[in-house]
Amino acid sequence: MNDVIKLLLSHRSIRKFSDQAIDQETVNTIVAAGQAAATSSNLQGTTVIQVNNPDSRAELAQLAGGQKYVSTSSTFLVFCADVKRSAQACALQGGEFTPGMTEHFIIATVDVALFAQNCVIAAESLGLGICYIGGLRNNPADVSKVLDLPENVYPVFGLCLGYPEQDPEVKPRLPLDAVLMQDTYDESVLEAGIAQYDEHMRSYYRQRTGGKKDSNWSVEMKALVGKESRPHMRSFLHDQGFTMK
Repeated sequence: MNDVIKLLLSHRSIRKFSDQAIDQETVNTIVAAGQAAATSSNLQGTTVIQVNNPDSRAELAQLAGGQKYVSTSSTFLVFCADVKRSAQACALQGGEFTPGMTEHFIIATVDVALFAQNCVIAAESLGLGICYIGGLRNNPADVSKVLDLPENVYPVFGLCLGYPEQDPEVKPRLPLDAVLMQDTYDESVLEAGIAQYDEHMRSYYRQRTGGKKDSNWSVEMKALVGKESRPHMRSFLHDQGFTMK
């Protein structure tokens, strides 16, 4: 197993950071590594906003559900799906932008995920810790106001970067047999795979919390997909120009 694979398999979310600052050259290198990710049709549909203003950081922390590490991490980045830039390029060539296409939305959103994961791998290779902040989508309109986002741009998630001041265990993942399938989707492996993973996760939570948390993956998925999840996103995206034609 080479060092890159070892790094990937050792990923953890870090939520406690030291006071050590990350120099701007390092941030620039991390974002440049993100730019090197694959991008569908060369859209390059990602814009990254580095939020430095302490008041803005504090406001975003509250909008994300009171996640204080948005404020306390050395660096905080917001990754935005951006179709405005390509629309402007289209106009510069005398074309007329076709707004609201679902395919453009998918391309830009996938681009953001690929870009950000490259950034994460680069950051972790430098000894930094990271934590994704999907909670920005709790209040996407207010987040957009803080960042002054125009139409055809939306915040997908944030990313905390910093030098770790904690050393959590790696969270177990689903067994490979429940994820890697051959030729067709095999529903028959799901039940056994989930049961195995639930047992693993219950042990993990008990050990990590000293017996205070008694849960598993199925319980968490019931809480997540057994109810509406951020139903405001559809109307927000529509208002932001992503009408899903």
